[in-house]
Amino acid sequence: MGWSCVVARAVAIFLMLSRASALTSDIFAAGKSDKEILDNLLKNSRYDKRLLPPVDGVLTVNVSVLLLSLASPDESSLKYEVEFLLQQQWYDPRLRYSNQSHYDFLNAIHHHEDIWLPDTYFIMHGDFKDPIIPMHFALRIYRNGTINYLMRRHLILSCQGRLNIFPFDDPLCSFALESISYEQSAITYVWKNDEDTLRKSPSLTTLNAYLIQNQTIPCPIKASWRGNYSCLKVDLIFTRDRSFYFTTVFIPGIILVTSSFITFWLEWNAVPARVMIGVTTMLNFFTTSNGFRSTLPVVSNLTAMNVWDGVCMCFIYASLLEFVCVNYVGRKRPLHNVVYRPGENPVTQRLPAVLSRIGIILASPLPGDKKRESTGAAELVSCTACTGPGACTHTANNGGVAEPCFVQVRKKEPPHPIRVAKTIDVIARITFPTAYAVFLIFFFIHYKAFS
Repeated sequence: MGWSCVVARAVAIFLMLSRASALTSDIFAAGKSDKEILDNLLKNSRYDKRLLPPVDGVLTVNVSVLLLSLASPDESSLKYEVEFLLQQQWYDPRLRYSNQSHYDFLNAIHHHEDIWLPDTYFIMHGDFKDPIIPMHFALRIYRNGTINYLMRRHLILSCQGRLNIFPFDDPLCSFALESISYEQSAITYVWKNDEDTLRKSPSLTTLNAYLIQNQTIPCPIKASWRGNYSCLKVDLIFTRDRSFYFTTVFIPGIILVTSSFITFWLEWNAVPARVMIGVTTMLNFFTTSNGFRSTLPVVSNLTAMNVWDGVCMCFIYASLLEFVCVNYVGRKRPLHNVVYRPGENPVTQRLPAVLSRIGIILASPLPGDKKRESTGAAELVSCTACTGPGACTHTANNGGVAEPCFVQVRKKEPPHPIRVAKTIDVIARITFPTAYAVFLIFFFIHYKAFS
């Protein structure tokens, strides 16, 4: 009885194994669908998605990123919208299937909830743009057990920029990915094929987001908040559309400031014209500046835009103050009934007096030139050292005869107020444009506007 039972059990086990082998061969036969194959591969009796794939050593997950689109940046918050495809690839020997099947890979998109997937999450990015409808992803299982998991992601990246030189800075946007539950001893992330830059889609759209450089690197130790977890990092370096800022902010500002300098070429008493130009340019600059400032990031430190607005407004206001000063001086009552000769330039009016004074200085004898002193023409010397009335103790050589010199001090007549006003305008025509040109050169060189 004992031997017969043992033989019966052996025969039963052999029959079961034969049936299982036949069933397995039948499952991977050419006529079976990928769904039927996956249903049998993922049975609870042979597959548990809660367990890591049984590989020798550490499970390696190969990662690659394909950049799809870059949306317009939000200047007020320094955020960029980035859309990309994240591909993850790893090996799971439990999902190998026979070569009897005619499928090169199994489409497991409807079995993704039954398969073990890396618990990858994003850090240092900002926000997700959810929901993504339809949910775009792909899940393929190859004959040798390699799994390729592809999903579409849309992130709103929080970027770091040098706002003190805005808008001439190059914002750096970064995001990183790592496993949330498996340490580096269990899972390690590596860039597929050692890619050091992102792959870009041929149909990549930028929408005013200018990507100038990117790199894919392992997370530095200082940047990783959990050092014992495998982490990969993506750096995106953008540049701003500087032509937009030049055409919207800087060129209109230069036009308004230089327009305020037109008043220097108008008559000093052209009150309506000069007031209209000064007030109009100031109001226009305020309107342009406030309209653009509403889109700028709010920071507490001094930025390039603050310097630009402040200096330009100072020039416009100074030109208005110059007109007020000129009008006030020109309307003052002249002293000593000084006659003003209209229609002449104030500089040319003073030129004869200056040349006459220079000629007198050049014609005067040099100290120690006795010959010139003895043979020189008679000159009247005005004594300024006399303190009392009457003759001076000094003598003057008048035709070889020593005569007493009397004090004759002639007071210099003050210039006419209109002449002073016109002189101020002439000086302003040179100083204001020159100073503003110096500021423009310093501003654009200091903030590296053309780099």
